[in-house]
Amino acid sequence: MTRINEFGQPVGEDVAVALPRPRPEPMVLEGRHVRLEPLAMAHSVPLFAEVGGAENAALWTYMPQGPFADPAGLEAWMETAVASCDPLFSAIVDRATERLLGFASFLRIAPEVGCIEVGFIMFSKALQGTVHATEAMALMMSHVFDTLGYRRYEWKCDALNAPSRRAAERLGFRYEGIFRQATVYKGRNRDTAWFAATDGDWPALKAGFAAWLAPENFDAEGRQIRSLAACRG
Repeated sequence: MTRINEFGQPVGEDVAVALPRPRPEPMVLEGRHVRLEPLAMAHSVPLFAEVGGAENAALWTYMPQGPFADPAGLEAWMETAVASCDPLFSAIVDRATERLLGFASFLRIAPEVGCIEVGFIMFSKALQGTVHATEAMALMMSHVFDTLGYRRYEWKCDALNAPSRRAAERLGFRYEGIFRQATVYKGRNRDTAWFAATDGDWPALKAGFAAWLAPENFDAEGRQIRSLAACRG
């Protein structure tokens, strides 16, 4: 609720959590379908098999790096990624098969105000559109709100990246607008679409993820019975 100060001016409500919040550390997050673990150089060979080469070049269109035509190129980038703490990268692994399916990161980490972004998300073709992908994103969001106690969780993408925008809205992030000419990458302009979820949004989002991911929400062929949006509703 907006308050009025002694000068008769509206001011925002007091912050309800202690600041700063902890910085995220390399972690292992376990779900029913996937495990998130710190990205390591040992992942380079299986990762190239999933997202490298000419056949996967389109996956890198909206990424600041890539595509990688050969394993050496990917490995060179991974040396920087593995050493980084912002972005902080996690590999996404299928628990049943131990197949590496992609990676994602926490970035633009601001413990002093309790804000963090999820980004640099790379879903292999085998991960896209699966329950594994949704569970990976739910595990990361739960870590941010339930474990680290952050106030705000952001998702930003190139405004032209329609699949990313659809994914953000499906996962429950609210659209907040376009920042025009926000940055330049790969020699081209990027207008950035902003989405976010807050700690106030999280209880409903958390309940929706739990209901959607429940085994009884899928039929014998693995098809969802209720959509994620319906589970939140």
